[in-house]
Amino acid sequence: MQNKDHLDHEALNNLPNGAKLGWGLGKQPKRGPKGELSIKKIVEAAISIADKEGLSAVSMNRVAGSLGFTTMSLYRYISSKDDLLMLMQDAACEISIPPEKEDADWREEMREYVHAVIDVFRIHPWYGDIPIMSVPVTPNNLQMIDWVLRIMRKFSLNDYEKMSILLLLSSYSRSCGLIQRDMDRAIIAGGSPSTFSGLDYSAALKQLVKPERFPNLHPVIMSGAYTDENESDNTVGNDFDFGMERILDGIEYFLVNKKPISSDTA
Repeated sequence: MQNKDHLDHEALNNLPNGAKLGWGLGKQPKRGPKGELSIKKIVEAAISIADKEGLSAVSMNRVAGSLGFTTMSLYRYISSKDDLLMLMQDAACEISIPPEKEDADWREEMREYVHAVIDVFRIHPWYGDIPIMSVPVTPNNLQMIDWVLRIMRKFSLNDYEKMSILLLLSSYSRSCGLIQRDMDRAIIAGGSPSTFSGLDYSAALKQLVKPERFPNLHPVIMSGAYTDENESDNTVGNDFDFGMERILDGIEYFLVNKKPISSDTA
């Protein structure tokens, strides 16, 4: 826990209110029986509602009702719904980070990170519905960033290069997480995996996609590769894992071929 007496409060005032609360910098209300309500309980209740019914179901009134309190009681702890959403986002990022291993394979560690982020989107489908408003500034989110930087600690890269790799991994994770989330939602709603693979539409597309209009797509449609028609011919495997490996290949190539910074120009 940080010593609040030694913090630069003027700098901290630039943080969003939700981030301040996430860092434990907000003032706790003094009214009401001690321990009846807390920021943690409010956030947990909001997440429970969002997990079951979606983000649109979350309101200060609804959360208060689920806890048996008035809406004004919540506002004494969290001053706005925007602050609540930021706290929900940060709570969803509170995952168990694997312990550091000696001589660990950095590729495997990056795979673990990507799959962990994808799981956040699948476990909490509402997570991707909250727009990105700034760089991460809440503690659990920053802990995830620290995890990736730990993986790259021995890389001969500068901090900007490391942050760019982090953005690359996070962007891929987010994209895959949103796709997986939408697939989960559709299947729960009664959809089938063959709809996502395109297998249900294979016969129709072979009639509609003519070589005159789609000269490059037509042979792919006819081969069955577009709709996963011939699984035995697929040497790529899982699309998400294939993309992940190509990203890791690119990072590895960059590490091997990056020219060291000359001491004369540093």
